Amino acid sequence: MKKNLFLFLLVCLLLISVSCSQSNNPVLTIEGGKIVGVETPTKGVIAYKGIPFAAPPLGDLRWKEPQPVIPWEGVKVADTYGDAACQVTWDPESFYGKEWRASGSVPFTEDCLYLNLWTPAAGQTNKKLPVAMWIHGGGYREGFSYEPEMDGGEDWASRGVILVQVTYRLGVIGFFSHPLLSAESPHSVSGNYGVMDQAAALKWIHDNIEQFGGDPENITIFGQSAGAGSVQTLCASPISRDMISKAISMSGGGLGNSRMPRMSFDEVQKANKEMMDHFGKTTLEEMRALSFEELTKMASEYGTVSKKRMFYSPVVENYFLTSSFSDAALANEIPDIPYMFGYTANDLGDMTKPIQDFCALRAEKSKKPAYAYLFARQLPGDSSGAFHSSDLWYVFHSFRHSWRPFTKGDDALSLKIVDYWTNFATYGEPNGKDGGIWTPYTVESPKFMILDANENEALCSMTETPEYKGSTFKWFTLPAATKNK
Repeated sequence: MKKNLFLFLLVCLLLISVSCSQSNNPVLTIEGGKIVGVETPTKGVIAYKGIPFAAPPLGDLRWKEPQPVIPWEGVKVADTYGDAACQVTWDPESFYGKEWRASGSVPFTEDCLYLNLWTPAAGQTNKKLPVAMWIHGGGYREGFSYEPEMDGGEDWASRGVILVQVTYRLGVIGFFSHPLLSAESPHSVSGNYGVMDQAAALKWIHDNIEQFGGDPENITIFGQSAGAGSVQTLCASPISRDMISKAISMSGGGLGNSRMPRMSFDEVQKANKEMMDHFGKTTLEEMRALSFEELTKMASEYGTVSKKRMFYSPVVENYFLTSSFSDAALANEIPDIPYMFGYTANDLGDMTKPIQDFCALRAEKSKKPAYAYLFARQLPGDSSGAFHSSDLWYVFHSFRHSWRPFTKGDDALSLKIVDYWTNFATYGEPNGKDGGIWTPYTVESPKFMILDANENEALCSMTETPEYKGSTFKWFTLPAATKNK
């Protein structure tokens, strides 16, 4: 009798355990079908990897706007990252190749329109948690959303902010324009596919995030380098700007120093047509039949012959993008939301004045705050300083993936930065509900937050004179080509 009672109780406990586990990680219904995530080492946080937010842009869908998700049958287990976009990777022996140790770690294909998501409230549709959409950098030609230094989903979600990473088409696949492509487009334009992908991901988040416990009316977009440029582009685009609640631009400059090529849409189209004509590719069928490797080789060879550099990045084409970010900001045609703009002490260039100008403009045109910062921590391990992208280790608290001898002070600074960024996503200001020292930048109080540390503690303070120390290496030297299949 006692044995039977013991077995009965054991079965009950197992059923309760399974029930609790399932309720914490329920099957969700989203665009495309049903999905379930995977539990993470952080209690209560569920991860979803490789969620499609658009149809694979393959075959006839290459060089077209992102199309709706293709439905699937059954329950998709979201436990694997999607492929990264086609790209030429950094040489493993180059600065970034050594820093990130990411080369050769993932497949690079054109089937790349996937996002990753971490939430502490899966299935809790009334939770209304803030959401942060991350856009990776890489000059619009390389990078992916889940590089080791960006592995911070659990830290963000444990603070009550749903983190979503998005991948987008890059380089010649993501930003190629041509008169024939414009002729087949319902909008008579071409190019900008990579930022259209980002806008499609933003719309997917807006339409589906309640299933994950998120608030579709509280979406922060943030990105670094080309990701920061993308943030600015999404804020300027009439297609995407109404879905944005807050924006963080990291190492993307500010007012008047756009990352876009100084070429008109017609000039970009003409340059691409001349390149294709040079190689005898005069139909879309011929162009779409070319592999990424062939396209990349053609652009390089044509650049050598013509003495012209082929640019593949966002361009004003009067549909998705009707003006540059700076022009849109001056015309007060960007979202009236809180902004945070900053850069690193050894960045690509001195971004102090462009950021000052942007923040001062926002103070003039809006009652919503604009915050400025300088990441000044000289990273331990070598003499590269606070180089371009060095802050990523701190924003995502991802030191476990790094070779550097980070200290107690680095950890304290990272935790402080994660708090600042997640507070901004939650409240529209970095200090949080209890207040703090970080004040908005205004003409009357033109201050930057300096984010720094020593070996033992974080050092954060406000100043009117952020100190740019100069770039510590040559960023614009093209990386050596290494194949990643």
